[in-house]
Amino acid sequence: MENNINFNNIPAEKFRFATKNDYSHDSKFQTKPVSYFQGAFRRFCKNKGAVVGGIVIAFLVLFAIIAPFLTPFNPAYYDQVFAFATPRNELFLNTNFWDGCKEKNNVGSLEYFKDRALGLETGRDVIKNGEYEVSEDGKNYSYRYDTYYGVGFGAYKIISMEEYLDIQRYQDATGRQVIYPTVAKADRPKTTQDQNNANYYYKTEKVGNKTRPVMDENGDPIPVYWTYEAGNLSGLMAEYNSKRIEGENGFIGEDGKQYFYAYGRLVDGGVEVRTEYYEYYTYIHTQVKKDGIGEPSFLFGTTGTGKDIFACLAYGARFSFVFAIIVAVVNFVVGVIYGSIAGYFGGKVDLFMERFSEILGSVPTMIVITLLKYHMGSSSHILVLFITFFLTGWIGMAGTTRMQFYRFKNQEYVLAARTLGASDRRIMFKHIFPNGLGTIVTSVALVIPSMIYSETNLSYLGIINLEAGNTTSVGTLISAGQSAIIIPGAAYVAFFPCMFLVLLMLSFNLFGNGLRDAFNPSLRGSED
Repeated sequence: MENNINFNNIPAEKFRFATKNDYSHDSKFQTKPVSYFQGAFRRFCKNKGAVVGGIVIAFLVLFAIIAPFLTPFNPAYYDQVFAFATPRNELFLNTNFWDGCKEKNNVGSLEYFKDRALGLETGRDVIKNGEYEVSEDGKNYSYRYDTYYGVGFGAYKIISMEEYLDIQRYQDATGRQVIYPTVAKADRPKTTQDQNNANYYYKTEKVGNKTRPVMDENGDPIPVYWTYEAGNLSGLMAEYNSKRIEGENGFIGEDGKQYFYAYGRLVDGGVEVRTEYYEYYTYIHTQVKKDGIGEPSFLFGTTGTGKDIFACLAYGARFSFVFAIIVAVVNFVVGVIYGSIAGYFGGKVDLFMERFSEILGSVPTMIVITLLKYHMGSSSHILVLFITFFLTGWIGMAGTTRMQFYRFKNQEYVLAARTLGASDRRIMFKHIFPNGLGTIVTSVALVIPSMIYSETNLSYLGIINLEAGNTTSVGTLISAGQSAIIIPGAAYVAFFPCMFLVLLMLSFNLFGNGLRDAFNPSLRGSED
């Protein structure tokens, strides 16, 4: 192109000396450099769903770590008497929520009378606050029933003389009544099923094959405690702690003589007594076992076998997390090494390794577990579960890693590194692996809930039994809850473990999606 500018005719006033302001250069960065992980953290924090999922996961993990230390119970503990005791929180005892009670609706007058009579004798609110509603025909009652006080006395109990005297000392020291006046055999119910029922301290009659109470003119029970004249024990235990019933000096009968209530009957092997189980439970755990358990109170309620759901869920969650993390770490290490070799070298190496993993992965998990249980005999089911998940668990991680290596191994920066003489190991784990880290980390995050879910399914179906010592499973609790759903007011048995599993799966999915976006190198700088 021809240049027609005549430099000789440029006016002198157009020329001037250059100053330092006329030089252009790159400006200095005003912000600090951001590392890869700092940028990933910023991107993760912008994903609100992932943050919420991370918070929920942190809460569940803390629950699994801390909760076992906050309860005196453990999965091995059970008390059949308190089966299906409803959740109880001391902060809510004055409300109609979480107070250890359940609704009894439209029950017959006979059942209502039993609950009312029990409350009259023990002084406890078996019928909460004594409040109830009567149907229009006056035949049915509705009220809140305390599942802890309502256990009553159960059957007559035979205890040793030493325990009898020790309970007496406990009662005198604490003022808490464990043993109540007994009833003579002649005055006990005549029906076969109720003859040994210690809840009947009042007069009854046999109508057909049922036991019906005989009430006074006010509709109250008529006590038939076994009494004896002072100084005439005849095989009965001495008057003991009777102040609460008839005063320190007994009571005067219609014949003007002094009488006492009998609190025990001498039998072979000890003393037959009526013990209120709520107080007897407290005595056993505070005075005999001294295991840190006081009055019966179960935060999440109990199962049909009397296991504390809070303790079982806490120990089960801890086992699930520890087991899943260990399996995930082992599968991650093996899968990353296996997949990186197959993806980086390719060719016949990849072909052979892929065929091997496909053959191994085609074996059904159920067959693996069955064979392992058959050949390992009495070995721990935890070991069987670990071997089962390890045999094929790494295959998915290996496939993900292989895919990432195929994706990045022919990129320019990899070719440049190879040209500069970088070793295969350095290229694999310094240049390729970090770029595929986002997808790999997401896979690891999703492996943990997948392991927990699989373990829960196997224990739920009864294929794996983890009920040994202080170990249990969330799946076992869900299985117990399934059979309890048909029982009125027992839905909580399934609610708490199911809620744990739902929160776990949902939060891990949100958390995994957040990690995938945070570790995606193509999004670097998008947080600015």
